[in-house]
Amino acid sequence: MSAPHALKQIRLHLARSKEFPLGSARHGYELIAPLDRNGHIDVRLWKQHRGDCRVRRFWDGEEDRMGYLVHKPGGSEHARWVFDYDPGRTDDDETGYHFGAHAFVPGEYLTLRDGSGEHTFKVVSVEDARKG
Repeated sequence: MSAPHALKQIRLHLARSKEFPLGSARHGYELIAPLDRNGHIDVRLWKQHRGDCRVRRFWDGEEDRMGYLVHKPGGSEHARWVFDYDPGRTDDDETGYHFGAHAFVPGEYLTLRDGSGEHTFKVVSVEDARKG
């Protein structure tokens, strides 16, 4: 069975920063998320397909980390989106800053918070996700 058309594979690359003045394609994320026609995460579809909403963190010099895109209660949006790498722990979650309000379209920027602080990423591609 193929993934619903609304499920998208989104690729994020580390944006320009003091440490990476040109940004970095070797630091980032690939995630599968249901997007509406405006590029926002569709919570209703996420609930139906949460098992398909995966994330892969790739970071130069480190092993890839695999997890899930999870919608949790709390935060300024009354809910927050996190990348959850181990459901039995919360100290490994990476939180998306205003993911519910951001459009995931190429060229847009968004912020993620991990154990070492906040990092800005650029959306470099959004394509139909294919299961298989």
